[in-house]
Amino acid sequence: MTDTADTDEILYEVDSKVAVITLNRPEVANAQNAVLLDALDAAWRRAAADEEVKVILLRGNGKHFSSGHDLKDRWPAPNEITLEWIYGAESRRYLEYTLRWRNVPKPSIAAVQGKCIAGGLMLCWPCDLIVAAENAEFSDPVVHMGIGGVEYHGHTWELGPRKAKEILFTGRAVTAEEAEKVGMVNKVVPLDQLDTEAMELARQIARMPSFGLRQAKRAVNQSLDVQGFYAAIQSVFDIHETGHGNALSVSGYPILTKLDGMKERLKEQ
Repeated sequence: MTDTADTDEILYEVDSKVAVITLNRPEVANAQNAVLLDALDAAWRRAAADEEVKVILLRGNGKHFSSGHDLKDRWPAPNEITLEWIYGAESRRYLEYTLRWRNVPKPSIAAVQGKCIAGGLMLCWPCDLIVAAENAEFSDPVVHMGIGGVEYHGHTWELGPRKAKEILFTGRAVTAEEAEKVGMVNKVVPLDQLDTEAMELARQIARMPSFGLRQAKRAVNQSLDVQGFYAAIQSVFDIHETGHGNALSVSGYPILTKLDGMKERLKEQ
């Protein structure tokens, strides 16, 4: 162990040239409030700047990787919400943060267990590799709320167009096994081996030359960007925001009520 630094929402440590970043709100299934996301971005920046760190490992405390956005924490009262406020807040914490994490010039791995819902996808998809526990489930049920998909719209790239449409149209979860078959997940392991397997993979990568790792990541990401990934993520973000605009036209902003109900049901699982 070479370094540790914890906050309430995020735990950070460096072990064998691997920066381990842990989501630390298990009591709410690692729902993402503004404080957590800001602390998470700070942890990514710290790992990127530390010359001793060669690999970044992202994990979550508790039964679930992440239940997505914690809307109770960050949103104004329904009668005070404007589309301008939503667009500004989500541009920063969702679009800007996730694209920055995706382009950190060091390999990154997400270790995912339990539920990974909507905004949870925005934490694991920017990572280069995903190791999933056998009980992991990935879903984006926001079509139920009148929105076409979560803000970081990696669905088509991660799942392929037909599978992406299927999970969005139906709201169902993709199992770890399914995710591995379509290439979204690199490896599926027993739940009790998730941390060990993810760390072993990180250490294996950390033995490679830093410059070679940087160039390999850049080559793959640039190839995706030439195909339109970067432009698509930004343009589809605006499509997402029209869902909020539509919801604002309905009295009481029902999206919040529906999402709150989902969170409460998850706590009972």
